[in-house]
Amino acid sequence: MRETIVDRAYAKTLLPPRKEDGHKGDFGKLLVLGGSVGYTGAPYLAASAAVHSGCGLVYLGVPEKIYPIIAAGAGSEIVFPLPCDEAGRLCMAALPAITARLPEMDAVLLGPGLGRSEELTRLVQAVLSVCRAPLVLDADGINAAAPHIDVLRGCACPVVLTPHDGEFLRLGGDPKAADRTQEAMRLADRTHAVLLLKGSRTVITDGLNVYVNHTGNPGLAAGGSGDVLAGMLVSLLGQHIMPLEAAAAAAWLHGSAADLAAQELGEYGMVPEDLLLRIPRLLP
Repeated sequence: MRETIVDRAYAKTLLPPRKEDGHKGDFGKLLVLGGSVGYTGAPYLAASAAVHSGCGLVYLGVPEKIYPIIAAGAGSEIVFPLPCDEAGRLCMAALPAITARLPEMDAVLLGPGLGRSEELTRLVQAVLSVCRAPLVLDADGINAAAPHIDVLRGCACPVVLTPHDGEFLRLGGDPKAADRTQEAMRLADRTHAVLLLKGSRTVITDGLNVYVNHTGNPGLAAGGSGDVLAGMLVSLLGQHIMPLEAAAAAAWLHGSAADLAAQELGEYGMVPEDLLLRIPRLLP
């Protein structure tokens, strides 16, 4: 096993040059699905991070109960409402609208702020079964899929999982394993997915190849930081970077944006929103 350390020079080799005559359709179209009552920030942060990471068109589907809140704060993101249950969580009635949009998408992010319910678990499984574009499964998307690893193994689309230690445990990994890299590789192989295991030493693997990222700082230990990472990752997938390389580049960009924020603001006071305007400073 050979570990590749992701640094600035290597990360930039993974980012494609932009065509001088390019238009928004050339730089990817992606769909973010998430949000619930009480968790309006997560999908917004993810979608905004995707825009700031260079994606041409970002669609954001949220429960209709929180649509006015999200839409009022949106900028470049294209926000649309989806059916939800009485608690404000997406439900199976949203599946036809989601399915209708999937063929147009270059990448999908499922999970930020989604919440938890039995119906959401069924919805996540259904989206995984019909999606063909590369899909990032994050946060409550991981929690919904965790008891059904066979669904992940049977996906027709490339899947990237972005667990923290708690989600890694729910997926069947051991966050306290003596060899964190080998444990991540084992789970990636078991799920047939690319795994981005978050931490002070982030491990990215497809079960065979391994990237390690050392950028980032304790200022990232705040709610919303993972949503920004997920948005950056799906943005790179939407720009047609391969899943393993997109995950490696996103980890480096995310940590480096946090390092810029810490230098300028300090680790104590920085918030996930501070990463957004620092992402473009790191792109080609």
